[in-house]
Amino acid sequence: MVTNLTDQEMRYYPKERLCFADDVPGARQWGVSLDHTMLTYFEVEPDCRFESHSHESEQITMVLEGVLFFEQGDEVIGVKAGEVIAIPAYAPHAVFTGEAAVKAVDAWSPVMAKY
Repeated sequence: MVTNLTDQEMRYYPKERLCFADDVPGARQWGVSLDHTMLTYFEVEPDCRFESHSHESEQITMVLEGVLFFEQGDEVIGVKAGEVIAIPAYAPHAVFTGEAAVKAVDAWSPVMAKY
């Protein structure tokens, strides 16, 4: 947490300050936020699943390595490295990996209190 900053100051986070926290079993993440937006970075092991959920935040995910699968109802979309998926607020979805590990970043607005 950065303290004693005005609303106009930039916030720099060197790599050693970006500490991982566990999420669902097989996934870990770190996050950085301002007042209205947030960025999270995830490393997800093979055969990991985030069960169906929704949230008030809009979510934009870019996969950096591997393939991350997004499930909404009967539709499953495999998002590959270099591709992006945008999920509206309150849209129910599940997320899972296949046989390979995944690295991805998420942009959120508003900030996800969970992270």
